[in-house]
Amino acid sequence: MATAPKKREKMRIAHRLYTGEISYDFVGHRKVWYTVSGILLVVSILAILLRGLQLGIEFKGGVDFNASTTVTATTVDDFRRVVEGLGIPDAADVTVTTVGDHTVRVETGALNDDDVVTVRDAIAEKAGITPEEVDYSRIGASWGQQITNQALIALGVFLLLVMLLIWIYFRDFKMSIAAILALVHDLIITVGIYALVGFTVAPATLIGVLTILGYSLYDTVVVFDKIRENTRDLFHTTRTYSDGANLAVNQVLVRSINTSIIGVLPVSALLFVGAFVLGSGPLEDLGLALFVGMLIGAYSSIFIATPLLTQMREAEPEMKEHRERLARRAARAARKGDAVAVVPVRTASVSSTTVTTTAEPIDLEAAYQDETPAPATADSLGWVTADQLSPATRVQPTRQSRSQRKKN
Repeated sequence: MATAPKKREKMRIAHRLYTGEISYDFVGHRKVWYTVSGILLVVSILAILLRGLQLGIEFKGGVDFNASTTVTATTVDDFRRVVEGLGIPDAADVTVTTVGDHTVRVETGALNDDDVVTVRDAIAEKAGITPEEVDYSRIGASWGQQITNQALIALGVFLLLVMLLIWIYFRDFKMSIAAILALVHDLIITVGIYALVGFTVAPATLIGVLTILGYSLYDTVVVFDKIRENTRDLFHTTRTYSDGANLAVNQVLVRSINTSIIGVLPVSALLFVGAFVLGSGPLEDLGLALFVGMLIGAYSSIFIATPLLTQMREAEPEMKEHRERLARRAARAARKGDAVAVVPVRTASVSSTTVTTTAEPIDLEAAYQDETPAPATADSLGWVTADQLSPATRVQPTRQSRSQRKKN
């Protein structure tokens, strides 16, 4: 008894996406992704313009006070009320944070020497320590402006070098443009979320922004490399540039999801500890920048960079000609499929005394090549003679054996 055949094991989702057995048309739905990104960009820009960024003391200058005290649930509000109650104009813009369980940090605007002494005494009295135990440091506004300018210069140089590197590596300037637009997209949305939630922009924020730009760039380069592989010798294939790019996105989709989850999990823990355990501080600023940036970077690599690249490449004249050629070929094949029917073909069995004919069905689509100007036409009886067919399909006469001739 024959054994029953084994059931075919189901392919993993990653393998089925990689081989193209299943796929989602990311490129074809680019208008949806453009709309989503457009809404996010508008909200982010409005938040930056209307709410503004809460710059840290390192950027706008001021005085930083640190005092030892027992941190409680009301510590931040208590110290803020004490400093604001002094009536010092520049001390009204005060930021109070806690560092651990035994330190409070108070940041104010720029103060003169007398105001520094006044604020220091008030903080010491509230903390229950002497004024000499309250440490403070001045940060000039000019130093903060220098840091801002240097950060902007570094960002511009970084973007320029990235464009050159991608152009040299892929030998395609349009890939550089798409990658940079995706990076700018990530940067604006990340900064906009900072403006919405009101987190302080500190040096740790700049570190996080540069980190997410590198992460987003890495993910984009991986997708572009797969696109280059799928579109190699494109004009000798039956796929368009959009088809190859969409296949590339599906092939790296699972990898992008896995790496994003693995990267976001520790960043989420960092953000949670900084925001809810230690209170506001460098960990909170760095964690938010990394968390938002990594998610937006993974999104832009698939939903923004690739559709932008595809749209620019499909606008090239040779790409348009390739699409039109494929469309003509598909239309020609469709017309042949509609017009060609299976008709009987008369073949002959030739002997020295008699000739017998038999009818065999044949598909005319196999009887001529794609470039044949017109298919063979049938006679008034609906038959197609053998000499009208190509040599590969023409049936040659066969000679009967001696026993068959005797029977006839």
